[in-house]
Amino acid sequence: MQTQNPFLDEMAKLSTAAMGLAQAAGDEVKAAARAQADRMVAELDLIRRDEIDVLKAEIAALRAEVAALRAAQTAPTPKDADAEAKPAPKASKAKPKAGG
Repeated sequence: MQTQNPFLDEMAKLSTAAMGLAQAAGDEVKAAARAQADRMVAELDLIRRDEIDVLKAEIAALRAEVAALRAAQTAPTPKDADAEAKPAPKASKAKPKAGG
């Protein structure tokens, strides 16, 4: 049901305008805050997520390479296997001559 009261019509228009103004001000504050945050991030020289993912992949590859090198270093070589199979020659226990 509508009324023909001009006072109520003006109040409705004012409240609608005030709500629109408040929403526009809120959007402006959001935009200013986002610009300030972007500026701060740029000053901090932060890295992006994709750069972190690339570094993680490189670190994982390097860890695998280090593990392979350690395994190769501790694995017996064919030369070591021959040395273990042959006993070392025993030193002779000859007594030195006395009186010389």
